[in-house]
Amino acid sequence: MSYLEMKNVTVKFPGVIALNNFSFDVKLGELHVLLGENGAGKSTLVKVLSGINTPVSGEIKIGDRTFHSLSPRESRENKIAVIYQELSVIDSLSIAENMFSGRLPTRKVLGVPVIDQEYMNCEAEKYLQQIGVHRKPSTLVSELSISEKQEVEIAKALSAQAKIVIMDEPTSSLSIDETENLFRIIRKLKEQNIAIIYISHKLQEIKQIGDRVTVMKDGKYVKTVNVADIETRDLVPLMIGREVKNSYLNENTADFSGQPAIFEVRNLTRKDGSCNNISFQVHTGEILGFSGLIGAGRSECMEGIFGARPISSGEVFLRGKKLRIRNPYDAMKKGIAFVTENRRETGFFPNFQIWKEIAVSTSLKRSTAGGFSGLVQEDRERKTAGEYVKRLNIKCTGPDQMTYTLSGGNQQKVIVSKWLAADSDVMIFDEPTKGIDVGAKSEIYAIMRNLADEGKAILMVSSELPELLSICDRIIVFRDGSISGEFLNKDATEEKLMMAAVDA
Repeated sequence: MSYLEMKNVTVKFPGVIALNNFSFDVKLGELHVLLGENGAGKSTLVKVLSGINTPVSGEIKIGDRTFHSLSPRESRENKIAVIYQELSVIDSLSIAENMFSGRLPTRKVLGVPVIDQEYMNCEAEKYLQQIGVHRKPSTLVSELSISEKQEVEIAKALSAQAKIVIMDEPTSSLSIDETENLFRIIRKLKEQNIAIIYISHKLQEIKQIGDRVTVMKDGKYVKTVNVADIETRDLVPLMIGREVKNSYLNENTADFSGQPAIFEVRNLTRKDGSCNNISFQVHTGEILGFSGLIGAGRSECMEGIFGARPISSGEVFLRGKKLRIRNPYDAMKKGIAFVTENRRETGFFPNFQIWKEIAVSTSLKRSTAGGFSGLVQEDRERKTAGEYVKRLNIKCTGPDQMTYTLSGGNQQKVIVSKWLAADSDVMIFDEPTKGIDVGAKSEIYAIMRNLADEGKAILMVSSELPELLSICDRIIVFRDGSISGEFLNKDATEEKLMMAAVDA
């Protein structure tokens, strides 16, 4: 019997129907996966259940109660907890204080209510133990890893006696071991008869932990199936209405070493020791991938190349010419682009419209005096932005739409457009498909391959081994800040890449 039911729910925004007569149900003790492209309506559904968005029609049934909409308070009172992709913990507070934020327990001392720290720590300890977290409740959250912060959010949901826990892209920033630990915790939650709504773009996870999966498209219900009754590859056409390619390799060659080197790094070493004596070349037409565990030095190396972090030694060459890069502005002026891992914090300006976002790198590249001098040519920049909106198939209401309101995949396309408009020669992609759907991924891959074919140097960092194998012509493996292996695609396997990443 279903504990939560959404019946014919519709949510409208100006010019957009975000949820269109959508129906969906969840049972206690099950993990129900929500699947769909960016913009399919998953986030809107979550916001309806958390009381942020108000439907214009339909009903929500929780247990034996029926609502036409929920307020945030009603959502909490009906035992719904949301763990967002961007975690909502407060670093300056302790674990216990985070778990009880908004509902701090008090006791009276000489008739004056004060926070009952002892009770709070005791209760926090109990719920941390339930999910196997071995941290003192008094520990500051700033001292925790991403996966531990996520565990605090789960413990907080348990302490609030949640019956429905919504997890939005919970493994997007986790390592393989951390993901396995999260799955262990999820199985414990299911044993406690807690319903879990799980949103993920990683199709391989569905078979590991899912019970049922509901596919959404354009705000509409498509299909609900038992996970045991369907292959993950059969879910893709339901999501995007078309087949997607599995390989984006250059079909004409397997080894680019005979081609001219576009870009070269020699003996790059960072001051903090996060990467040591790194050397490699990127050849014409080649996509060079970088594999390794989180913290192995891949992103740190890219930051050093781009001037975002200081290096102690090393040289960078573009088409044989040595570049002097002291900061990102220098890198940008010299033709290097960096699509960063965390697009929301470092990828785009949240207060910029699409046309301004696409234009900003071009404006800076044309500027002088370190970016302080230069002209803004609005008509020209709007026209350029419009061209890239069409070229990269950015789904938006127009160039005046705010970038932060776009889906993750379309935000990523805007960021790529920004660097393409600046005519960058070297494109660094750090986890370029993180948190975006399979359809948008295929479009990003196609863009990368086209750029390589046009003569751009393409560097790609990814923690997803199948992704690297599907698009990279050559893969370099990092371990402990150094290069531990290098493979042509034809010789690489997931096992070889993982062994190079972990072996001593």
